Amino acid sequence: MNNKKFNIETMQVGYLQANCYLVYDPASKDACIIDPGGDASVIARKIKELSLFPRGIFLTHGHYDHIAANNELRKLFNTKIYIHKEDAEFLREASLNGSAFFGEDIKFPEADVMLEDNSVIKNGEIEFKIIHTPGHTPGGICIISGDYIFTGDTLFKGSVGRWDLPGGSEKLLKESLKKLSKLPKTMKIFPGHGDESTIEEELKSNPYLI
Repeated sequence: MNNKKFNIETMQVGYLQANCYLVYDPASKDACIIDPGGDASVIARKIKELSLFPRGIFLTHGHYDHIAANNELRKLFNTKIYIHKEDAEFLREASLNGSAFFGEDIKFPEADVMLEDNSVIKNGEIEFKIIHTPGHTPGGICIISGDYIFTGDTLFKGSVGRWDLPGGSEKLLKESLKKLSKLPKTMKIFPGHGDESTIEEELKSNPYLI
């Protein structure tokens, strides 16, 4: 894996204040957007403020509060959308992506790239390794770059994602958490909601990993 240093800009966006991350190389300004869950204008403004060049939109899973700004940002920056193949259908079905729960019937464009477990993607100067972590959704992923991991709704500080939504599985989530527990303890966690943490901290205090 490429351990090139990069910057991370965190924003809380959308109805449920999901964490959207701008991951970018400070020299080239190549950037990736992780989980644009709403407030497209806010995300776009920050991208322009930082003079970034988005090279891809990465979705940790297909729920509405993590994908709501897909359409606007894709058009505005002419960039590709990446999602795990098992969550591809979530972009097409309001009952799966959850927009129906907000009284909306929103469908999103097909993803450009279907990810798989252990996929390695390089966008500009940024390289990501994909870990398939189903349980919250069938195609949930965590994204690793260097010593950082973006865990979506698989793992939070002190908690985990729910498994009682369409396509969720407690059994698969437990298997995914076991996989994450074997990562380097120093790895820093950037979750889909809430505060940052580390693998070591979660192994000590998270009841779902102890």
